[in-house]
Amino acid sequence: MGWKAAEKLIRHWKVLRGDNVMIIRGKDKGETGVIKRVIRSQNRVIVEGKNLVKKHIKQGQGHEGGIFTVEAPLHASNVQVVDPVTGKPVKVGIKYLEDGTKVRVSRGIGASGSIIPRPEILKIRTTPRPTYLGPKDTPMDLVLEKTYDAKTGRGMPEL
Repeated sequence: MGWKAAEKLIRHWKVLRGDNVMIIRGKDKGETGVIKRVIRSQNRVIVEGKNLVKKHIKQGQGHEGGIFTVEAPLHASNVQVVDPVTGKPVKVGIKYLEDGTKVRVSRGIGASGSIIPRPEILKIRTTPRPTYLGPKDTPMDLVLEKTYDAKTGRGMPEL
């Protein structure tokens, strides 16, 4: 990828995998679906069951050939997140609540201003956290050891 193409990459993505989106341009305009995959290097998303194209695949070792129907990627600017209250396509903004948590809110014409929930699929870890201690893990007794006392100043280095 050249530097011109790299300049045009979306830095702050508003759509996430698992979001309910509406296609606003293209042959499936007006239809809604769930984002199956986000291709950040190309600014594209794949919407489940939408933008279907016929793909001719040559027969090879271990697989059959033929004509298959596959989902083609759409540019990220051609989809908008659906407002959970009104069901209309809206822009996505970011807001901080009183307790400091960062949430996505719906913005624009026809928006209710409600919070857009984070997709459930993103809360599931694909690789589970390791439950056993490895050779580079710090033992728990060293982690819980108190090395600094704020009242007495014990533990501060001598300058």
